[in-house]
Amino acid sequence: MNQKLTRRRFIKGVIASGVAATTTSLWYSATGADRPAGAVERLLSINVNGQVRRVDVAPQETLAHTLRYKLGLTGTKLGCNRGECGACTVVADDVNIYACSTLTHEVKDKAVVTVEGLRAADGTLHPVQAAFVAELSPACGFCTAGQVMSAFALLKSNPRPTREEARQAMSGNLCRCGAYDHYLNGVMRASGQLS
Repeated sequence: MNQKLTRRRFIKGVIASGVAATTTSLWYSATGADRPAGAVERLLSINVNGQVRRVDVAPQETLAHTLRYKLGLTGTKLGCNRGECGACTVVADDVNIYACSTLTHEVKDKAVVTVEGLRAADGTLHPVQAAFVAELSPACGFCTAGQVMSAFALLKSNPRPTREEARQAMSGNLCRCGAYDHYLNGVMRASGQLS
């Protein structure tokens, strides 16, 4: 029986193969069976903003992709997608990292914080966010989430940095609008050294 390949049959085949691949990884995960040699766990539990989330992750998937497109945390921006601009900066175990160049599998045992996780449950801004607003730090705002996360990580490790220490810590974040002094002022204000 020779069936003509139509667009509909092709799409059904693609969907069926995707379901088969997903079902196989879910079966290994659910049964606790040993995965074949070289296989990578697909269904991960990751701690994001204090909440453990289950997500299906491809072996080569970046944390930025997982956060934005699978968990809906779009505060993490994709700028250069090469680990150069800092727009995708998040904090993992109190260290700022570029989510665009970090595989999701690398953070499965870490506590990840995104910009969405800084605001209090009642809507109160984190001191870094409030300081950036007070100093009019954001211009276009594209780099702001990454700048906030870098400042947050800095102030966790060094609550009262000098301006030069702040400049060094924030140097991995590029601002297309050139608002660097405003961001540095925000860091100094958040640290209580500028009023």
